[in-house]
Amino acid sequence: MKHSYLTSINKQFDYYKRLGDKTFEQLNLSELQREFKTDSNSIAIIVMHISGNMLSRWTDFLISDGEKPWRQRDLEFEDCFNSKADIIDAWEQGWNCLFNVIQSLSIEDLERIVYIRNQGHTVTEAINRQMMHYAYHIGQIVFLGKLIKGSDWVSLSIPKGHSSSYNKEKFNTIKSRQHFTDDL
Repeated sequence: MKHSYLTSINKQFDYYKRLGDKTFEQLNLSELQREFKTDSNSIAIIVMHISGNMLSRWTDFLISDGEKPWRQRDLEFEDCFNSKADIIDAWEQGWNCLFNVIQSLSIEDLERIVYIRNQGHTVTEAINRQMMHYAYHIGQIVFLGKLIKGSDWVSLSIPKGHSSSYNKEKFNTIKSRQHFTDDL
């Protein structure tokens, strides 16, 4: 279990990152910054928040509290991006910080205790907490992208009406042990 967990979480985080990447590819700057209602979060704001969270949580992950004193969380909900490239740079900076830590972890690290706002977590619990947090927000990003693009949206999963053909293709292959993202 422990050996497969580290491999699995790396692939799972990569999957969520790719969902965001594929959403950004379909949108321009004004679409990324679109707010549907006053005080709602645009995709750009969600990216700012995710990136700020990642930098805080994963910087010095094993040795300092995950809520860094330098983090300005409230400012993460103000869009200060001037270009799509700025949004992508913030996104990549957060993910690079996360992946550098995840790839450096050993099996022995999984039961170590780390803190987030003085609340102790095993490394495994902290990873799971962050993965679910990012999945929640990336789901928002994808949903907003789909709303913005409407009928021009290119599906990131099995498109409506194609489940049968997708399943047929899958069941026509030989059973194998793999992560569900291996053939995406």
